[in-house]
Amino acid sequence: MRYMLIHCINEDEEQERGGNPAPGAPSIESWLAEMDGRGVRLHGERLRYVSDATTVQVRSREVMVSDGPFAETREQIAGYDVIDCADLDEAIEVASKHPAAWQGTIEVRPVAGRHCGDVATMPGA
Repeated sequence: MRYMLIHCINEDEEQERGGNPAPGAPSIESWLAEMDGRGVRLHGERLRYVSDATTVQVRSREVMVSDGPFAETREQIAGYDVIDCADLDEAIEVASKHPAAWQGTIEVRPVAGRHCGDVATMPGA
């Protein structure tokens, strides 16, 4: 099953550390080497800081564009990885080894499908 690991970090704290990982955290290079070696990581990217974000909404057919994130929070989405694991237990184990889990939060979310309309086929939808 495919899962998305959403990396949520406090960008201010990361900038204070000069981009270095949290003390005791594994390096991103070692995590990538392990997960790529296991064949569970399908792809992923680091995102630029939230200050570079643009928010788009459509209300009553009017497109509204604004600078910045969609919500004011302490943690921001910093990146993601899409992994393919046997089950949620393996996905949690993979997420627990990611350096972002040592300085923020990793949200583990199952992928519903390949297109936005696939959500209609999910249980409870």
